[in-house]
Amino acid sequence: MKLSALPSLAVVTALAIAAPAAAEPFKGPYVGAQAGMVHNKVGTIDADVGSVTVNDSKDAFTAGIFAGYNIQPIARIVVSPEAGFNIGTSDAMSLKGATTIGAVNPRYSFDLGLRAGYLIDDNSLIYARGGYENLNATVHALDGKVPVRDRDTFDGWSIGGGYERVITGGISARVEYRYSDLGGSDGKFDRHQALLGVAYNF
Repeated sequence: MKLSALPSLAVVTALAIAAPAAAEPFKGPYVGAQAGMVHNKVGTIDADVGSVTVNDSKDAFTAGIFAGYNIQPIARIVVSPEAGFNIGTSDAMSLKGATTIGAVNPRYSFDLGLRAGYLIDDNSLIYARGGYENLNATVHALDGKVPVRDRDTFDGWSIGGGYERVITGGISARVEYRYSDLGGSDGKFDRHQALLGVAYNF
């Protein structure tokens, strides 16, 4: 073998060694960013300032970050604990009348959840998800002529699903839908989210 061929052989060998890792991208930790649309719908809610009636809905833009860890307990099954943080823009909702005013302005939210998915092929994952969501909002109310304003938190459960595809190397993209019920047993606060995300898989 000529010495000039050794560098090429080294490159081919390195690629061959790396191939098994590239064939299993959905293993280990990952971080990412996401953005999309959120539809909030609020009826009557039990807030720190009292019972507040809003009866309004709003479509808005949302964006945030997420991080998780992919585990493959058996072949083609992926389980991923995941945490995320999101903020919204221009998503305040309100009801105005002769003697009452109610308003809710979501500020930010975080979620803790679990994904469970199936590998269609080595680079494509379809999954369902569920977990806990907590949203921080500013609440306004007016009872008679006494205005009140405070920050409050609303928490509840969320469910959804999505599809994730490896683009190149450790970079993957995903599209996801989520539904969240933040009203609990004391009121109505629903969220629908359609999100696009990009992740780096370590």
